Amino acid sequence: MGGIIFGFFAVSAILFFGTIHYVIASYRPGMYPPKNILKKRALVLAGGGAIMMLVGWLLLFINQ
Repeated sequence: MGGIIFGFFAVSAILFFGTIHYVIASYRPGMYPPKNILKKRALVLAGGGAIMMLVGWLLLFINQ
């Protein structure tokens, strides 16, 4: 069970790093794709990261 919980937290961290990447990319001048698309991608990755982290925390507390 510990591996599954670690997997949820690892995927969550990867999604949050992707969010940071897209947010930083949206502030660079002359980036393609347009800034609004980068911000939408960042929002989707942040939502996925939050859901994965929530599931990880729930499994962690249920497992105890």
